[in-house]
Amino acid sequence: MLPIDAAAHSNRWRHRHPVDKAVLGLGLTVLAISLPPWPGAALVLVTALAVLLGPAGVPGRRLWRAYRVPLGFCVTGAIPLLVQVGGPGGFVTLAEGGPVRAGELLLRTSGASLGVLLFAFTTPMSDLLPRLVKAGVPAPVVDVALVTYRMSFLLLDSVRRIRQAQAARLGHTTRAATWRSLAGLGATAFVRAFDRAARLQAGLAGRGYDGTLHVLVPEARVSVRFTAAGAALLVAVAALTFVLERPLS
Repeated sequence: MLPIDAAAHSNRWRHRHPVDKAVLGLGLTVLAISLPPWPGAALVLVTALAVLLGPAGVPGRRLWRAYRVPLGFCVTGAIPLLVQVGGPGGFVTLAEGGPVRAGELLLRTSGASLGVLLFAFTTPMSDLLPRLVKAGVPAPVVDVALVTYRMSFLLLDSVRRIRQAQAARLGHTTRAATWRSLAGLGATAFVRAFDRAARLQAGLAGRGYDGTLHVLVPEARVSVRFTAAGAALLVAVAALTFVLERPLS
């Protein structure tokens, strides 16, 4: 199981309805995109970080391990705004207003990423996907997503075991051996994935599969109090943004 999935299953908000957490997490994401980057996106970033480390109880080290990947994409996307190609100053020069635009983009994307992580760290996929059918998503689409989600963990476990076996047989001692091991890893994982898929299809056919996977979903009700508190927090962040926008700018 991936660290973010393990955190979602052991989170304080694990047994809350996904709608409760979607209002807060995805609401912060929408605010980060729609509000002015300064101070709106900055307030969203701080609020999401405070909720994650505080009421949600996400460990800081685990949050950083998950956040550093999207943060790297955010930084990579902001760097090109710092320069311009061509012009009277030379082939590559600093863009006028580039640092400001890069900083605004970085604030927006990093704040939006934390909003999505807030939802991901508190909502297991096994709780979310089956409920999408009631939201109007076609059942076959949800079934494919469920099977892909569960099969991915088996595939990752197979890859880990193969790599351990290759390392025990000195398969990573030289560069040539590493490339041979990588090729063998890809081939073996590909074959095992198809073998597991075939066995899964045979198992479903033997159990009278009728086109819908029936899974047990934990009982949970939408908390009006929790949802209202999340909406109030979103309104407070938006209001504080418009109050501070003129003095800070």
